[in-house]
Amino acid sequence: MSFSNLISSALSSELGDFTSAQTHAQNNHSSTDPSLFSSALSFLSERKSQIAEQSDDIDEEHLVQSHQALYNGGGSGGYGGEQQQQQQQQHDSSSLGAGAAMQALKMFSSGGGSGDKNEFIGMAMAQAGKLWEENAGGGNVSGSKQSAINSAAEMAFKMYLKGSGSSGTGGPAGLMSLASKFL
Repeated sequence: MSFSNLISSALSSELGDFTSAQTHAQNNHSSTDPSLFSSALSFLSERKSQIAEQSDDIDEEHLVQSHQALYNGGGSGGYGGEQQQQQQQQHDSSSLGAGAAMQALKMFSSGGGSGDKNEFIGMAMAQAGKLWEENAGGGNVSGSKQSAINSAAEMAFKMYLKGSGSSGTGGPAGLMSLASKFL
């Protein structure tokens, strides 16, 4: 077995598959076409070794700014300048994905998840679907819903891997460590 095959094999077994992430996404946002989640997970599976290599390359400022722009005030209920500012801001699939992944992390850190990789990725994809729908109606989104969901899945996976590395334990402890850094 070649060295690259050995690394790929080890990475595959370490990362596992993403089959239950689609179920988690559907449970969190059932109005999104399940094929969008399935396509995002295929995209993630094809790129998981590349993504794993880039897990330390997370633009933390972009994550925080995207989350604040999308969730500050919740996007509903707020009156005045804040809501107008949110309505006028243009979002692309990268900012929607980053904001959705941060929201999934926030949900996890407040006791909304078990720490399972697939649950975390599923929550991020569901949040991206919701964000795209909320912002597309006002013409505030560039890019497709699929690209936003793909971006959220990729960012959530990177965050999960980075959290695993930052605490050395992975799982819930790794995500909580990452959450304490951002939130």
